[in-house]
Amino acid sequence: MAKVWSGVQIAIQSALATALPISGITKANPAVATYTGTDPSNGDYLYLSDIVGMYQLDQRVVRAANVNAGSNTVELEGVDSSAYDTFTSGNMQVITFGTTLSLITDITVSGGEFEDIDTTTIHDLVRIVQPGVASNLSFAMTAQWDPSSTALQALKTASDSKARRAIRFTFADSTKWLTTGYIGCSLAPTGSAQQLVTTPITIKANANASQAYAT
Repeated sequence: MAKVWSGVQIAIQSALATALPISGITKANPAVATYTGTDPSNGDYLYLSDIVGMYQLDQRVVRAANVNAGSNTVELEGVDSSAYDTFTSGNMQVITFGTTLSLITDITVSGGEFEDIDTTTIHDLVRIVQPGVASNLSFAMTAQWDPSSTALQALKTASDSKARRAIRFTFADSTKWLTTGYIGCSLAPTGSAQQLVTTPITIKANANASQAYAT
């Protein structure tokens, strides 16, 4: 079913729980993490940070599934780590999505293109190119300007402190897309005569830090 930019909810991280040290992540589908500390709950969203070894999961947001409190393990829903590098160390934190954006009028996403790495040799008759690293994703959003908005104030605080935040888009059919990135929000008013007063918001996210869920 085609997705429409209507009835979309945008939630921003408002808090992170105490970091839970991770002692291991399996190379499997789905990946299973072993941790110490307070058990997360099924359905919690987890922010993975300071991941050494299995760098593909660093700064990712994933959903907890099949939590086993007895063995302190949790499935990282939707993550196939079979071909990832070997995990060494890292942390995870339960995310509270307590900031809801309800003033967004438009959004444009760019970036995520892969750089070309030329591997052509003098023996080849055609040029051979393989994908390299991907550029950052850049979200450009316009919001109605309202200095009393707690959401815009929270974004301004994150922007001023240059703090990374988790972001969750929930579409009308419950499809979800999550990422983490740095917020840019000056709360400066802009616009044209007889038009809405708006303010720009930007989010810079790593291309490999996103995760999608069908429900």
